[in-house]
Amino acid sequence: MDPLLPGDPTRVGPYRLIARLGEGGMGLVYLGRDEDGRTVAVKVVQADYAGHQEFRRRFAREVAAARRVGGSWTAAVLDADPEAGVPWVATQYIPGPDLHTVVAKDFGPLPEHSVRVLASRLAHALRAVHEAGLIHRDLKPSNVLVTVDGPRVIDFGIARAMDSLSANSLLTRTGMLIGSPGFMSPEQVRGLELTPASDVFCLGAVLVHATTGRLLFGAAETGLNAHLFRVAEEEPDLTGVPESLLDLVRACLHKDPARRPTPSQVVERTAPEPAGEWLPSAVLAQLGRHAAQLLDFAPVPRAEPPADAPAARPDPRVALARAETQGPPQPRAPEEPGTPAPPPSPPAYTPTTPASGPPSSSGPHPRRWWGLAALVLAQLTVLLQAGMGLWPAVGFSLRMSYYGPVSVLAVHGFFFGALLLSGGHLADLVGRRRTLVIGLAGVASASLLGALAANPAMMIAARALQGAFAALVTPAALALVSTTFTEPKERRKAFGIYASAAVGGVAFMMLPIGVMLQMRTVGWRPGMLAAAPLALIALVGARTALHDGPRRTGSRFDVPGALLAFVGVGALTFGLGQGREFDWAAPVTAVLLGGVAVLGVFLWWQARRSDSLLPSYIVRDRGRVGCYLAVILSGVSPLGLFGALTFHLLYVQDDDQISAGIGFFFLFVGLLLGATQVSARLLDRVGPRILITAGLVTAAAGLALLTVIAAAGLAFVGYTWAGMLVPGFGLGVALMPVYSIATDAVVPQDSGAASAALATSQHLGGALGATLVPASGTLWPVAGGFLLAALLAVPLLSARTRTTRTGPMTPA
Repeated sequence: MDPLLPGDPTRVGPYRLIARLGEGGMGLVYLGRDEDGRTVAVKVVQADYAGHQEFRRRFAREVAAARRVGGSWTAAVLDADPEAGVPWVATQYIPGPDLHTVVAKDFGPLPEHSVRVLASRLAHALRAVHEAGLIHRDLKPSNVLVTVDGPRVIDFGIARAMDSLSANSLLTRTGMLIGSPGFMSPEQVRGLELTPASDVFCLGAVLVHATTGRLLFGAAETGLNAHLFRVAEEEPDLTGVPESLLDLVRACLHKDPARRPTPSQVVERTAPEPAGEWLPSAVLAQLGRHAAQLLDFAPVPRAEPPADAPAARPDPRVALARAETQGPPQPRAPEEPGTPAPPPSPPAYTPTTPASGPPSSSGPHPRRWWGLAALVLAQLTVLLQAGMGLWPAVGFSLRMSYYGPVSVLAVHGFFFGALLLSGGHLADLVGRRRTLVIGLAGVASASLLGALAANPAMMIAARALQGAFAALVTPAALALVSTTFTEPKERRKAFGIYASAAVGGVAFMMLPIGVMLQMRTVGWRPGMLAAAPLALIALVGARTALHDGPRRTGSRFDVPGALLAFVGVGALTFGLGQGREFDWAAPVTAVLLGGVAVLGVFLWWQARRSDSLLPSYIVRDRGRVGCYLAVILSGVSPLGLFGALTFHLLYVQDDDQISAGIGFFFLFVGLLLGATQVSARLLDRVGPRILITAGLVTAAAGLALLTVIAAAGLAFVGYTWAGMLVPGFGLGVALMPVYSIATDAVVPQDSGAASAALATSQHLGGALGATLVPASGTLWPVAGGFLLAALLAVPLLSARTRTTRTGPMTPA
């Protein structure tokens, strides 16, 4: 570390700068601390580049891309402001030397077990980068920092979205060479289009350096052109690579990119990792000294230049001319004879837009399971206040009566669905816990307004507000589950419980609701207030038992995106809701087609923005698209499946709401068993395809069985109750993987958007299911939807899942 110079800023955003760390290609890197004492690395763009509009667009694009990268073995983006006068980005500071310093200067080649761990964890990091749609493009020893618990990949400054830059970009016009000569792939040298396999070649070169201490194709003293020719045409020298790693390294260094292993295959070939410490004791001792120096580090007075020296400003292009073999800059000599040199310090940390994700050192929240109970209660609140829309219909005798475009019964679903994506976006901007608390308080207040309603207009307003605030609760609650439970085993269990409540909770509550409807013992005013106590209890639980992860910074609310989402989803919700009543008349069809068109414009708009409401990488992932399609086709929501089952149970049991409620209770029991006792235990063993397919087929068979029982005249209580266990069990088996995959491989800053996308798909699927099911009570259309989901959606999913140390399950 070097002291700040007179021309350096003292603060950037919320961070106080205390030292210089080094220079990057387009700016300077400072050591900073926030008000809580957290140490960060702050990259500040040079003013010359900041004034270039094309560079600004590229910088904003790369910051948005960096937020998408997760995983244990990458550095985390903590904060950024691409719109500032001088753009900057703050990342997690890694207090350790780079691999080049460890191997080439201080300790020499690493032992075999250390290199095996290095290979495995760098492959984990590359997999996270590639799953975000990026290529690192400059993986080399100086971009791998060595820490006590493992390596960290940094410097995503020239990683980019695969479709983000054109041939006429700023990058091309400035003549910058992408990559470092000693660690470039053959296709990189030839100027060909790069794929993720290029990073795998660089990984092989890094492993050779770690095991032998030399460059893959020798030193570059013979000239750059000769060295690049050897990279492109000659076979690498693997002398000194351990026999157990030789085949893996040779495969990574294959000239044909298609013949190289994927990062996931590298992980498999290096498993299991050796037990014990991953580094030699001498290296660990030095890392301990570095950590102690960082803890004791205090800002020193600025270094004042001599009075007769002209003001100097570092040239950012100097770093671009450094060859890899030169290593990091050496410490400066003492200013006066006899003055002791400063102790060794960590190397310059110069990321432009490093990877995102929560710091891996953060442990699980001690009250997280109490927090899950609060989240389950919050979701039950949403379901209960949605179901209590029956009471105002009875109290005001407004069934099928319309006031404006929607009825009292439909207004809640309209505003809930239309505002889900905006609710997820707001959760990412202001915080998921804060959004959840606001939503729960709003639901309770709207319930009170409905209980006090003196006319239909007040009731419609109350139901609209309930739906709007519920659209904040649902994505915020699911996002908190995703970000709170990151250890794989806990994550599967938590999603099994939450999915059961999110979809089956309404079934659990159908028995008391059926009793009240049958006995007519409760008026509509107490019914409107029923959700308020649950909302307040969940609010207290969220405040005391939950903590939130990082949120988006430097981003503005996407107003155009929110409007497009509201119109598009709202049109589909309204059109599907009117399809049954108006028998798919031409106006309804026009509304549906218009909604689809608006959603297409919405997705186009999202792909153009760096701070979009729904980041495009979320909806471009095949696994997530498969999950969305599965819930849409199967109508997996309280409004879809349970609407159909309500028709069925009331039809075959002569409007006996108490018996119907008991049947729904059996459905919930089956769902809970399937999600927590089957899927949560078998997901890692058999993969999502098998589980989701088996679950959907089982649910379809159960629905068909119920219909056959009714048609055969056997629909008395015992058969119906027992029959409800089967579709519930199948639904539970399918739901847990769907919820997990749909929120997987998403950085915490976008977890609200990912959760809202799943909730919106579920809402539209439910509206579609409720519309298509005939009032006769037959369940054949719903069963067919489950089979269609298994046929069309499941093939989009990966065959298996992998679990990483950070917890989220990532498709292989």
